[in-house]
Amino acid sequence: MKENQYFYRFFEPISKELALLLRELESSIFTSPRTMIANARPLVEGIVNLVLIAEKKRPASLRTLVDRIRYLEQEGILSEDAEQVRRAMHHIRKLGNEASHQTRQFYYYESLLTWRRVYEIVRWFVQVYGPLRISVPAFQEPSPQAKQPYSVEELDVRFKKLESLLDRLPLQQEVQEIKEEPLILEDETMIRTISYRGENLDIPSYLRDSFLLPQRFPQAEKFLIALGGVQQARLMSELPANLEGISKLVKRYKDVNEQYLFEDLKVFVEEERKRKKVTEERPGELLIFFRAEYLVMTASLAKQPIDNDSFKGMPNVIRQLNEAGISRVGQLPKELLVLGKFDRVGPVIVEKFFRQLEQHAAERAKAY
Repeated sequence: MKENQYFYRFFEPISKELALLLRELESSIFTSPRTMIANARPLVEGIVNLVLIAEKKRPASLRTLVDRIRYLEQEGILSEDAEQVRRAMHHIRKLGNEASHQTRQFYYYESLLTWRRVYEIVRWFVQVYGPLRISVPAFQEPSPQAKQPYSVEELDVRFKKLESLLDRLPLQQEVQEIKEEPLILEDETMIRTISYRGENLDIPSYLRDSFLLPQRFPQAEKFLIALGGVQQARLMSELPANLEGISKLVKRYKDVNEQYLFEDLKVFVEEERKRKKVTEERPGELLIFFRAEYLVMTASLAKQPIDNDSFKGMPNVIRQLNEAGISRVGQLPKELLVLGKFDRVGPVIVEKFFRQLEQHAAERAKAY
């Protein structure tokens, strides 16, 4: 299935919010059966609410999902012809409650069965209440993707965002009157927002606890080192939601250092976004990173000696690398800016080393 395509896209003209929920359920079948099953229950709630809207029935006493399903049964809406749908609704309701409250393990077969029950409910709703122009495709058995789009933590964040969307569903609106306007849930899941003087920076979930290597922050390197000395700002999760005032935690630093940190942080997030893309596009490969640039660590390049004959004009770096037991390129750290920890080795020297690495990589590739 192509990117941004999903099985229940046909449901968007009926409810964009529920269509997005269906998309997230599809993404979580194999990533987290518990998450998928627990969040299938709000889907049933949403569809039951749409049925009540279509039938113009909104009894105030129906506070729980089980009450609403039983009301549909009593009114003959879930008649014998819809017995399969009734069972599917109760199945998802009960199992969803278990997934939300019990600590037992949930298995793939349970999320797969739930996915089938979801199809039975959606198909029935579209056939009975949906616009005639919408046809329901035949059921498709889901299959694990080579790369799961979201982690369990990301799925949790995305489902919480969808819950807020579902809370705003227009309960008095007729199904046929819903307008086809785009509703987008970003592919990249943001876990938090860091601000400074009115400017906001969204932090992707994969950077939740990322290490803030001071050498990655050229304007704020010494400031970050000082903050680390008082056990602050070592990880992304240790940064406050607002950077204003963080300079007061250490001596001899001012507001301008906060500004530099925020500016460097924006660059850091963008570099990490590019690195993530490269890593996903080249799975299983060893990479060396310098800011947003990278080199592929081939077996040939890994054998390249690190000495003064191979790397010109930087004897201080070579000496300290060799003293640290790094005598071949294959022993270098993945993050090349780590070399900035050495005495009198700044980002300019590290970049010079990286450029010579590029030359060695190109020469070895050409020789092959």
